[in-house]
Formats: sequence, C-alpha cells, structure tokens
Amino acid sequence: MRAAEEAAFARGVQVEALMDQAGAGVAQTVAKFFAKPGKCIVFAGKGHNAGDALVAADCLRRLGWKIEVRLAFKENDCSELMRKKLENLRRRPPQILGATTSLSGTTDIGITLVELWADVADDLSAAQQIIAAEAYLGTAAPLVILDGLLGVGARPPLREPVRAACRSINQLRRNKDAYVFAVDLPTGLDGDSGKVDRDCVIADFTVTIGFAKTGLVADGALNFVGRLEVVPLHELHGPDKKTKEIISSPPAFHGLLPRRQYSAYKNQFGRIGVVAGSKGFIGAALMTSQGALRAGAGLVEVFVPEEIYEIVASTAPMEAMVKPVQSYRDLLKQKTDVWALGPGLGKSRAGEVLELIEKAKQPMVTDADGLNILSEKNSVLRRCKGERLLTPHPGEMKRLFPDHKEPRAETATKFCNRFPVTLLFKGSRTIVAERDRPLTYNTTGNPGMATGGMGDILTGVCAGLIGQGLSLYDAARVGAWTCGRAAEIAIFNDGQSEQSLLPRDVLDHLGDAFNELRS
Repeated sequence: MRAAEEAAFARGVQVEALMDQAGAGVAQTVAKFFAKPGKCIVFAGKGHNAGDALVAADCLRRLGWKIEVRLAFKENDCSELMRKKLENLRRRPPQILGATTSLSGTTDIGITLVELWADVADDLSAAQQIIAAEAYLGTAAPLVILDGLLGVGARPPLREPVRAACRSINQLRRNKDAYVFAVDLPTGLDGDSGKVDRDCVIADFTVTIGFAKTGLVADGALNFVGRLEVVPLHELHGPDKKTKEIISSPPAFHGLLPRRQYSAYKNQFGRIGVVAGSKGFIGAALMTSQGALRAGAGLVEVFVPEEIYEIVASTAPMEAMVKPVQSYRDLLKQKTDVWALGPGLGKSRAGEVLELIEKAKQPMVTDADGLNILSEKNSVLRRCKGERLLTPHPGEMKRLFPDHKEPRAETATKFCNRFPVTLLFKGSRTIVAERDRPLTYNTTGNPGMATGGMGDILTGVCAGLIGQGLSLYDAARVGAWTCGRAAEIAIFNDGQSEQSLLPRDVLDHLGDAFNELRS
C-alpha cells in the first residue's frame, strides 16, 4: 500500500485527495448496511488512518448521524492533515457534532453530553465512559464504531495507549452490541501475514482502501476482519495483477451479465438439468431448482427417482419441469446444457451417479452427495468428458482431498493443480480456484448462512449462470457474491437476523443482489 501511495504522490496526486476519497468510501459502506442514521464513535490515532476515519465521520454527519471522536493521542502529537480533518468536524453545528474526547477522559471540545457525565467519571475507563454516555442517551439507533487507530504500516505487538483503545472498542462491541468498521484493517492485525495481537480489534466490517491486503484474507484473520469491502482509489495501482484480483467484487464482474436483448427467448439462457433429492431429502431438489430459476435459467428440469416423483412434482416451483428417472445413466441421452448434481442425492445409486459425472459432456456443478460419491474415487475427475465445477464445504473438501492440512488457499491451489476442475471452496471467505487463473476470495455473506440448504441454492445459481454463457470460474465468483449479498440484504434491509435467516430469504433477495451487481 505504501509503495502504491508513493507512486501516486510522485505522479502529483495529493494526499488529502486520497484521504477524502477513502473516507467517503468508508461512509458509503456504513450507510449501505445501516440506512437509518444512528450514533458513530470514531477511535482516532494520530496519522492518515485517523484522517480517513474523520472524513468518513463528516460524511455520516451530513446523513444525520451523531458523531463522537475519541483521540488516542494528544492533538499536538497528531499529523497536520489529521488535525485539519478534526477541525472540519469542529466547525459543524454543536447539536450535530458530538464530543471530541481524549481516552484519558478529558474533554477537548464537546457539547453538554460529555459535560454532564465527565465530572463524575474521572475514574472510569474510556469504554466505560462511552457506555455511560449511551445509557444516558437511551438511544435505540444503531451504534457504529470506526476503528481509525493505526494504518497498514503498523505491526503487532500493540503499545499503549492504542492497546487500551482496542480493548475499549472490543468491550463496546461485546457489551453494547456495537458494529465495528475497521478503516483499512483492524488495529492489531498485520496486513501482510494476518497475524494478530491478543488485543486486536474485532471488526464486523473491514473497509480496506485501494485494494485488499494479503493478511486480510488469511485463515486466522477471518474472525477479526469480518465482512470485507474494498474502496477503490483509481489513482492507486496494486503492486501486481495477482494482488489486484485477490478479491471478487462487482467491478471485477463488469460485462459478465449484460442486459438482455429485447428479442431474447428462453433457449438462449440455458436448459438446466437438476439431479438432486432422494427419499427424505426432497427439499434439496426444490432449492437447487429455485436457485437456477432465480439466477436466470431459461428452462429447469428436475430429475428425481420414481419413488419421490409424485411428492416433488406436487411441491416443485411451477416454473420447473419434474421428471422421474429409473437410472441416472439414462440422463446421458438428455439434451441438457448444464447439470446441477448432488444435493440430497444420497449414495444408494453411487455407481450410476459416478458414471454420469464422468461421461456427461455438458458442464456440471457438483455438490453435496455428488462430492461424497466422488471422494471414494476422485481419479474420475481426470477423465470427465465435460467441465466440472465442484462446490465443497470444508468437511466435503477433507473427504475429497484427504491428508492435506495446509491453509485453505494452498489446499485449493494444490487440488486444482492435480485435477482439471474449477473449485468453489465454501467458507467464511469462499475461495474460487482454477488452474492458471488468479485465486479469488468472496467478500459477501454472514454467519446467518450457516444453515442447511444455502449450498443447494448456490449450486442452482451457479448452474443457471453457466447456462447463460459464463465460464465456470466466473459463474462461481458471481454465484458466491450474489448469494452472500442476498443474505446481507435480508438481514440489514428486511428484518431478518443471523438466527432467523433461511435459504428462502436468500432466494427472495437474489434480484436485489443482481441489480446491485450491475449498478
């Protein structure tokens, strides 16, 4: 990041211009998840990272947010540009601007709010002071924290007073249900390695500036980074192509889903064959078919064993065609464009399924029991007649590729070097891999997706996208992003929670996610 900034400065780009862009991007991310204004507390260090956070706070203030700033250092010790951004906040009407207070508890400038409780709180920690203030306010609006303490150049271990500030942030998150937005990276996390200090800020969202840093996608950093968003700065160029493409996001999908011509008809958008479901698992077939339909497939056919045909036919989406099969080998004769195989399939007909995986000439998305069947004879992957996209979760990956305990990125790379497939390695930071293509990480999603059926929808979505002409690699990236974003919209815009979120909620908001992707 420093090298990219220095190159930009050498071309005449002004530091303040980058800071203003970065801060505006942080504010835009906050507003995307919290449309209703609330209270924003900025924990500010003394450098440019704090300046980014203060610009973001100023933007949020204009949207109606109440702002407090907590300085970790004396103002005279802060950079000139950071002090300028702080002064910009000071000029705002006092009824809108909250208090600027040092972590020692002394009021630097403020309004009545701080003066009311500061006199009786000299012995309280900074976090306790904020909690007392929030209790006094009695607000039900969202409480958001901006972590603007340290930037990308900092390395663990943390030192005082920053360590105390990090503890205060984490205490607020734990005790007051505050949502933490880290500016560029969580304070206490090494941007190169992903290693963390014991008091590293636990962020719910990390809004990284310019491009993603390698440490942000390390396996051990997941629970500290949270949801990852990139604020692009057009003046900055990543050190190499691989670094720029490490993150899957809408700009990377440009042109993949163009608007349809007015003369479009169904046969142009793929005939999807869903091979899923068995006795006791009919829901898997239904969700996979719905995922394909919602992704834009032209036609969806659901092939199920005869013993569950009547049940599936009576409950399937009216837009899907349900057909009984006696043997999965018979499907080799079908004029299908793309196969979606595996969810809820069971293993009672493993031989037939394995033959279909091997001999079908069409592209195939393979998930769930399809992967479990493959794990007993993964050599089949070397002689498949058509392209294959595999979508394992960590447990399925262990069965499919045993004796490999490297970090997820290394495991994905080794797997694709061994087998000529595309891999969508599901997880909190889903990885998409393909031989000779950049390894990419998905940014969307939340813990509410940790429930049965989410993968079935993803399988259908990926198959539907392939049917519209996307490569397996691009379909995997777009499919993971849209499903994750739909889950976020369901929670932050439609009243669901991490506990209540269901796969049907993702289906309901796929349209919103696709629209956002295009815009």
